[in-house]
Amino acid sequence: MSNEEHFTKQKLWGGRFTGETDPLMHAYNQSLSYDKRMYAADVHGSKAYARALARIGVLTNEEADKIHSGLDAVKNEWETNTFKVHPQDEDIHTANERRLTEIIGSVAGKLHTGRSRNDQVVTDVRLWLLEQTALVEGYLKELIGVISNRADKEIDVLMPGYTHLQPAQPIRWSHWLCSHAFSFANDLERLRDLIPRLNKSPLGCGALAGHPFSIDRETLASYLGFKGVIENSMNGVADRDFIVEWLMWATLTLTHMSRFAEDLIIYSTSEFGFVTASDAYSTGSSIMPQKKNPDSLELLRGKSGRIFGQMTGFLMSLKGLPSTYNKDLQEDKEPLFDCVDSMKASLQIATGVISTLNIHPENMKKSLGMDMLATDLADYLVRKGVPFRETHHISGRCVAFAESKKIQLSEITLEQLQEIDSRFTEDVMKVWDFEASVDRRNAIGGTARSAVERQVKVLQNLL
Repeated sequence: MSNEEHFTKQKLWGGRFTGETDPLMHAYNQSLSYDKRMYAADVHGSKAYARALARIGVLTNEEADKIHSGLDAVKNEWETNTFKVHPQDEDIHTANERRLTEIIGSVAGKLHTGRSRNDQVVTDVRLWLLEQTALVEGYLKELIGVISNRADKEIDVLMPGYTHLQPAQPIRWSHWLCSHAFSFANDLERLRDLIPRLNKSPLGCGALAGHPFSIDRETLASYLGFKGVIENSMNGVADRDFIVEWLMWATLTLTHMSRFAEDLIIYSTSEFGFVTASDAYSTGSSIMPQKKNPDSLELLRGKSGRIFGQMTGFLMSLKGLPSTYNKDLQEDKEPLFDCVDSMKASLQIATGVISTLNIHPENMKKSLGMDMLATDLADYLVRKGVPFRETHHISGRCVAFAESKKIQLSEITLEQLQEIDSRFTEDVMKVWDFEASVDRRNAIGGTARSAVERQVKVLQNLL
């Protein structure tokens, strides 16, 4: 037998084939180079499966114990970086089984009884992703906590609020912080919402038609910590909705992160000067010594496009597949692994940026213009019983007058205001107070101190 034929025969599926495997095809087909990160999940799944096989008499208790011991040794080799990959290892499952056989002998061949790589791989992915989701949830909670703590401590700082990136109304810096924190809080809720659909076991579905030895799938699921089983075996081996859903969740979360970063990038420019990122999260220029670039924020903004591309790319892989397992589904792991890595890094970087960010309240205050109180001027007349549509027009005439005279709204004299509308009286001059303006907006969700304090409390209660 040639080396190439021997190479083919060593594969789990090699008995069917008489021809050789093209080495290029092996390289094209293999996934061990990236799915080896699931080694612990694969060992965990195999140990639980051996235990379940022992319950139905496929394995003796002694054989199950031997398999458990061997799998522990395999896991230890991965953890100590002493596991030696062989050329015929296609994926983490074949690598682990091959090494298990080397350690404990032929009894390892009983482990795959009734099990297919079709249900094995998706079990591994679910177990791995559940563990990673718990980490991501923790990082997201930490980010929300850092933002809400800053909002609580810096509640006295006022700044311009913008619509269309044009100065609109005065707000509290804390109000702006909370606006983004609530987007992340919704992301936290959505992440928690997808966990029940992720937390179901496909193990025991076999290749597609189910298990031929009456394995107790519910008990097997409990061994692995799953909260239930996937009820249909064909759906169990083919379903990758949980991956799509996670990619969608990450896409939306990083979209929020991108908008958060974009605001801070703008606010950090010399034209605004509201914030400065710490040196720990900034870089310089290779040619311009004066530059301090917010690369951390720009990378956060950039990652959102990358994750969106992974989601749409994998959906295109899924959309035309026939029922049950197809090799196309191997394309689920690289986008998922990269997405999870990017999410964990992005959340930690964002937390670092916010926790070390320097703010410049004096610059924020300088950017507050009296024209931002034009709505307050309209509201002043509303409080005197004038319909808002009329007061809006009156306030607009005052703005136009100030612009024509090249003065601030607050510099219009009482006499000039009364020429525009006689219902203005001396107390109108109290309108020109930014602190009073923000604190008038005291309904739930507003920028008044009391409203922002409530928002901070709601956010902190979520954690």
